[in-house]
This record gives sequence, C-alpha cells and structure tokens, in this order.
Amino acid sequence: MKPGSARANDAVETNELARLSAVELLNGYRAGLFTPRDVIEDVIAALEQIDASCNVVVTSTYDQARAAADQATRTWASGGPQGRLAGVPVSIKDLVYVAGVPAFGGAPVNKHLVPTVDAAVVTALKSAGAIITCKTTTCESGYKLTADSPVSGVTRNPWNRERTSGGSSGGAAAAVAAGCGPLAIGTDGVGSIRVPSSFCGVVGVKPTFGLVPRSPGFSPPSWASLAHTGPIARTVADAALMLEVIAIHDVRDAASLKVAPRAFDTHPGELDGLRIGASVDFGYAAVDRAVRGVFQSALASLASLGAEILPDCVTFAPDMLDRVLKPIAYTEQAAAVAGRDADALTESDEDYREVIARGRGYVGVDYVEAGYRRNTLRASFVELFQTVDALVTPTVAITAFAAGTLGVDRVAGVAVDRHLGWSPFSWPINLTGLPAATIPCGFDTDGLPIGLQIVAPWLDEGVILRIAAAFEWAHPWAQFRPRMT
Repeated sequence: MKPGSARANDAVETNELARLSAVELLNGYRAGLFTPRDVIEDVIAALEQIDASCNVVVTSTYDQARAAADQATRTWASGGPQGRLAGVPVSIKDLVYVAGVPAFGGAPVNKHLVPTVDAAVVTALKSAGAIITCKTTTCESGYKLTADSPVSGVTRNPWNRERTSGGSSGGAAAAVAAGCGPLAIGTDGVGSIRVPSSFCGVVGVKPTFGLVPRSPGFSPPSWASLAHTGPIARTVADAALMLEVIAIHDVRDAASLKVAPRAFDTHPGELDGLRIGASVDFGYAAVDRAVRGVFQSALASLASLGAEILPDCVTFAPDMLDRVLKPIAYTEQAAAVAGRDADALTESDEDYREVIARGRGYVGVDYVEAGYRRNTLRASFVELFQTVDALVTPTVAITAFAAGTLGVDRVAGVAVDRHLGWSPFSWPINLTGLPAATIPCGFDTDGLPIGLQIVAPWLDEGVILRIAAAFEWAHPWAQFRPRMT
C-alpha cells in the first residue's frame, strides 16, 4: 500500500480511525464514511492507551475536543465551507500555549501557569478547523533531547518501552507513532523535533527559522535564537499540509518572516536533476554501525530515484559543540530563567540546573565569539548550496537509548558528550536556521527506527518535501507500526 492511498473503508470496519492520515480523514469526511466525532472518540481511546504505557500526555483536553468534533460533524453534514484541517485531531507540545490549558513546559515552577491566549500556530490550526486533543510531554524548557521532566516523569518509546522516545518533543512523536491521531506540533532548539521523530519512526519538519511564528508563549523563551516550531506526522503529505497552515507571519515574534503563503507538491516523482550532498559523519562524528549501514542504503535508494549523490561534501571542526553551540544555547537557557534564584529551581532536574549554571558562567565575550563562529558555519552552508540542492545525513548517530537517561557517553566505542554529542547532525542546523526534516529510512537489529535528515537552503522546504515524498513512495514506512497491547 502506498502512503496516501484510501483506507477509509478498512478503518470503518477495524475501528482504527485514529491511525488514518489527515488526508485520509478529510477524504473520509467528504465521502460521509465517518464523522469527526467518530474519529475523536477513537483518538481519545488511543491516547489513553498509549499514555498508560508510554506517558505522552501532560494535560488532556478531551471534553473540549468532543465539543469541537460535534461542531465539525454538524458543519460537514450541512455542506458548509470547511477549513483545510476541519475535524482533524492535533496534539500540542506543552511548551506551546493553548488558551485556558495549563502550560507546564516540563517546569515545576510553572505549575500554576494557565495562558489566556493561544500561540499563533494554535490560532492558525483552530482557524483551519483542527481539533486540539491534548498537551504532550516535554523536558523542562526543552533543554535536552528526551521528554523526561519533573512534571510528567519519563516518556517512553512505543517501539520499545525500555527505550526513550527522544525529545524534547517526545510525547508528540510517540503519540503520532502509536497512531493517536495524524498530526502534532513540536518545537526544535537543538533537534527536538527531528530526534524524537527519528527515534519513533515518523516525519518531523524543522522549518526555516522564522517561517513559523513562536509567539505568544513558548514558555520560557529558551533557545531564543535557535528554536523553531514545526509539524510531526506519519506521512510527508500530512506534514506538508500542516506546514502550509502554520507558516504565517506574526508581528509578536520578532523573528517571524513575512512571506507569501506556501504550497508544497508532495506527489512522488523521480529526483532527476537534483544534486544531493551527503555526509555520514560531518568529517568527525562517531556514528553507530547500524546507522551508517542504513544511511548508505538510503543513499543508494536516492541515487536509484535519479539523484546525483555527492558524498563527503562537508566537514566541520570537532570542537564546534563546545566553542559554538554551548556558549549560545546554554546562555540562552540561563537567560530564560534569569529572574529565578536557586530556590526556584530546587525541583528541577540536576542536569537542567547544571546547564543553567554553565550558561551563567559564560561571559559576553564568549557569547559574541560563538556568534562569529556561527556566522562562519552559516557561510559554509551558503558555499555548499552553490554546488548541491540539498544535504542528507543520518538524523541521529544512534537509535533510541535507555528510557530515563540523559543520553549516552560512547558511540561506536568513541567517547561523546552525554548531553548532545550523540546527536551531532541536528544542532548545527539550528545554528544556521536552515530548514530540515527527518524521515524514516530503516531499522536497527533491535527493530528501532532510524531516520534520514534532509537539509535544504533557507526557505526551500519544497525541495526537502520533494525528496521526502520520493523516498516515501519507494519505501512506504507508514505500513510499519509499533505493536501496542
């Protein structure tokens, strides 16, 4: 079965509406095969099941979702005008504001925070008719690449519940992977959409910096110059549809770009004429053997689709993590909680307190010097994209590690930074603001998903989605699902 093919009749018979794509749901509504209320009931049941085993929901909005579904059902029945996501369920990461719904953001200090305003992306989704089902788990302030927090505990991977979902958008990715509705909103400061999407075997898109607004909210405003908001989905067409809806201008976000509405072609086709650069390790990074093998197979598949592959096309300095990312990222994390003293952070993770302490230890010269080096990194991508149309890498250097841990300190026998060293492909793209996506491209010997990262020039999400759609057609991953009992 190719992704996007009609499954509506099967879904009615098997009561698996929650697993349908957004495109399939909209087609089913038009054909009168089922209603938004039918879908929401199935999604709620699926969320309750996965939450019991993997811990993905922070705050449910099921009563509001049912009421919205009833309204959408009446609107579809009346034949009235429909929004682009009318009746489609969407979950929202808990760093993103939904009016009237608690926004813990993984932080104990936010236990009484209830926003009175929607984030711009939530407003856009509601205007398009989407139905908000819940707020999903994240780590505190999105500081790490798992979704574990003092507020919600440990979030687990539906493919293997002894492993992490990744993060910080881990609840979102795990819920989508487990078939709890087709769409989720995630955020990405150092890889927080792409890492969990890779670990959970779904599609995650980090748009160009500023294409999707973050305001109001995104509490606290950590990763200020690094953070992106974007879609998580099971299919490329769904991710593209959601991105078209949320790629809007909002003056409340100083970084928000004022660009024309986007439209993306996700019909699968050949990649003839595309020059795709490739790097399995950025010239220095340790990468797991299974990830390397699957990545090489993915390159062969892209070549068979007509793309010209240029291997080993980029090399970075191995000290970039310590000399560029950390002085910027840790300082911005510390600035986000500048008004909080040590007592306010006593319930926070020890690792989070360490990041804040490190951030407070940098001085202005460190931050500005890192900015200069960041500009050099950006310039290297400008030069790269004069010769290639896109760059592909593994999304993460490893597959999902043990749940409840910060990360690993060795990859392929090489010592790495436990916090970020095992994800060397994600955060350089945040430093540059480039668009990037992860798509499933295989599994390791334990049956854990492996992702392929696709990076393109600024505002060229279209080429990313073109490559992703072609690869999805050749390797239809949506047929693979974690076994939930």
